[in-house]
Amino acid sequence: MTKFRWHPHGLFLSVLVLGCAPEIALPQTPPPLPVLNPVSLNSKEATRLVLDQAKPEYPPLAKVNYIQGQVRVQVEIARDGKVAQAHVVRGHPILAASTLKAVRSWIYRPLETPAGPSGFLTTVEVRFSLRAHKMDTVPTQPERDLSRQVKPPEVIGRPAGPPPTALVHMRLLLNDQGQVIDAAPLPGAVTNLEAAEKILEGWTFRPARWGSLPIPWYLDLDVPMGTAAISRASAGPGGR
Repeated sequence: MTKFRWHPHGLFLSVLVLGCAPEIALPQTPPPLPVLNPVSLNSKEATRLVLDQAKPEYPPLAKVNYIQGQVRVQVEIARDGKVAQAHVVRGHPILAASTLKAVRSWIYRPLETPAGPSGFLTTVEVRFSLRAHKMDTVPTQPERDLSRQVKPPEVIGRPAGPPPTALVHMRLLLNDQGQVIDAAPLPGAVTNLEAAEKILEGWTFRPARWGSLPIPWYLDLDVPMGTAAISRASAGPGGR
């Protein structure tokens, strides 16, 4: 490409070349650089981008049962700064449900890149800690003690389907209304997560109970997968 310069000879040469070769295409604006999405940020870097961060509520049920500890959540932030996905990596189910509810409402400032605003992945860690006046009053194994008193959630209804050709071993987090608020394949499971979640939309659950009180809890189960569901999952969005 010939460049114009403020020099008499350079200007004359440029005009001459263009006049002799009218078929030469004019310079085009270069396309924007592609955004490699999602970018991973550590928690410290992501914290600097937080605009609105509601604090998770410490559930009263967890307090009276001396449940405390850390909840780790993997979060995907969209390009508009809103939380697109949030998944519990670890944490007690009662604390995890409270954390998810809060984190999913958080607002971040989008990550600035040479190609423009970008979404990103990060990890959020929330610690729930009791301030006991007398530490000797805290049970030595409160989580185990609570688990013994909890009636786990149950599947109470699911639509009939074709004979399954595979099973996806999953862990669900159900809230106190029996709704699935998080799901993940268990270690070693076939990861047809999207298709399995679609199947679970037709299922109904009875929430876990502590006495007569419904509470959030985990449920491990096998989701039957038919050939059609597996094919759609393998094909991705374009195969639907």
